[in-house]
Amino acid sequence: MPMFRPARATTVISGLLVLLALPALAGCGSDAASSGSSSNGSGDKIAIEATDSACTVARTTLDPGSTTFAVTNKGTKITEVYVYGEQGGAFNKIVGEVENVGPGTSRDLVVKLGGGRYQVACKPGQTGDGIRTRITVSGATSGSGASSAASDAPSTDGASTSYDREIEMEIEGTTLTGGDGLTGRVDEKVEFKLTNRADGVRELEVLDPTGKIVHALDVAKGAAGEFVVALNRAGSWTIKIEDGPSVIERKLTVS
Repeated sequence: MPMFRPARATTVISGLLVLLALPALAGCGSDAASSGSSSNGSGDKIAIEATDSACTVARTTLDPGSTTFAVTNKGTKITEVYVYGEQGGAFNKIVGEVENVGPGTSRDLVVKLGGGRYQVACKPGQTGDGIRTRITVSGATSGSGASSAASDAPSTDGASTSYDREIEMEIEGTTLTGGDGLTGRVDEKVEFKLTNRADGVRELEVLDPTGKIVHALDVAKGAAGEFVVALNRAGSWTIKIEDGPSVIERKLTVS
């Protein structure tokens, strides 16, 4: 029996040493894990809280590269969120957008940003210039204030967001709001958007100066539809909103 006592004592002491070492090992593992990641990494999602009267961006100083904004609509109206780059002294270069974010829902907006200044715009009711928040991206500033890769940045709708500006129109009954006195320049990319508050489907068409239909889209009642057109020739372009035999036209002069 005495010959087993030293072995038992050794076992007990070894077990105590292992238990004492566990907190230190756990601490080392935690430090290693935390040193390998950063809460400010450019790969993290950045929350945008949109309401009827505010547009709150969780972080306004970002790293260049691909950025995912997690948009949550806490307002009472359908909203859309845009990221604008600087162009010609104004924030009107559309880098990315996400639309039709209903009250109480969330959607992601993925954009690719180069160094420079930008504005995030939340648009309650999906109209107007929006409620804007300035953000800054570190690194060298590109000529337009947007990343050169932004021209190919996809929206979460899967459509290209490469365009210079938008033309917004709204139809209610037979009354069309917006689209008056329009001008443009050759090689400009324009997003045409129609919000349909009429009593049925309306078709939005854009025709080039030769009368050729460049793009057409049916917009359902209570919905909004849009598409991008490159103005590739000078002359008088035509915007049509059709409901069977009823047609409303607007002209766009491109030079």
